[in-house]
Amino acid sequence: MELKETIEKTFAERFGEKGTLYASAGRINLIGEHTDYNGGFVFPGAIDKVIMADIRPNGTDRVRVYSIDIDDYAEFGLTEADAPSQSWARYIFGVCREVIKRGGKVEGFDAVFAGNVPLGAGLSSSAALESCFAFALNDLFNDNSIDKFELARIGQSTEHNYCGVNCGIMDQFASVFGKKDHLMRLDCRSMEYEYFPFHPEGYSLVLVDSAVKHELADSPYNKRRQSCERVAKRLGIDTLRDATMEDLDAIRTDITAEDYFRAKYVIEEKQRVLDVCDALVAGDYDTVGRCMYETHRGLSKDYEVSCEELDFLNDLARDCGVTGSRIMGGGFGGCTINLVKNELLPEFTARARADFKARYGHEPKIYEVIISDGARRVE
Repeated sequence: MELKETIEKTFAERFGEKGTLYASAGRINLIGEHTDYNGGFVFPGAIDKVIMADIRPNGTDRVRVYSIDIDDYAEFGLTEADAPSQSWARYIFGVCREVIKRGGKVEGFDAVFAGNVPLGAGLSSSAALESCFAFALNDLFNDNSIDKFELARIGQSTEHNYCGVNCGIMDQFASVFGKKDHLMRLDCRSMEYEYFPFHPEGYSLVLVDSAVKHELADSPYNKRRQSCERVAKRLGIDTLRDATMEDLDAIRTDITAEDYFRAKYVIEEKQRVLDVCDALVAGDYDTVGRCMYETHRGLSKDYEVSCEELDFLNDLARDCGVTGSRIMGGGFGGCTINLVKNELLPEFTARARADFKARYGHEPKIYEVIISDGARRVE
């Protein structure tokens, strides 16, 4: 049964009658990794994997919600003291509270939701859940008076204040603003954004999920951020967004080798995002692919956030003639994102499964994704 039909059937069984269907999407980031906290650019897009919810006001001050995927039910009020115990329900509760804090209106409602965003693959299922409910509450109770950036911030604040995750804005931005056949360049300093066409005829966008996550004793993200901040301070600028390689090379003897290579990656990645944008406008997917490989090399060798399994998948992609491949996400496990010519796709996916299993004892998970719309009402 299709996702939509399953949700509608379950809603009718639990709450009777019919609600209104809403959806929001998971996301990929084609290029622009570890650039957000350096004031740079990210380049995400919403994908055709969604969280979908059937929602109907119930005339009370209580929220009643059922998760099909987890097979769990939660009920809660709308005051700060009413926070539910289940971690999944806190995402929905947090969205309600963040709308209310901003002066928005939220009344009691019934909801049933499910999704097909793969969990643990770095596709931001939590942002899709937040954006789905934020969009729905705006539509049902606020006449769509809350602007889209505020909907993204509502999701981000939910993570910060109710889920204990100090995330950036990219995931929620992509889920809210996603547009079919387009990627979005978001300036993480000014919050300006621009759509760029992405409908690569003859190519597929494929995620290969290593299904590994390396736990590290130290705090690698904080250490890398501190490296970037030290170099920016030495250069007398706020973030590495304003640095050039000439600037960096001029102070190379004044900083550690580790700080130099961390900053080198960030400065080069800033330019790669801009180069990919130009290449997409020109329909030049070879340049897009070359930049993806360069990003992987930088993340692996200069920023040192890759791992053996991801480097193996990247090498395999190159060996199969894949146009572009790189680690996607924070690092130390997770996915590679691959731009693959359609005629090479069967061999690439078969080899990824067989060679990876032979080396590491389990097959990777493989997902083809299509760039699609973000938060929306489902007609």
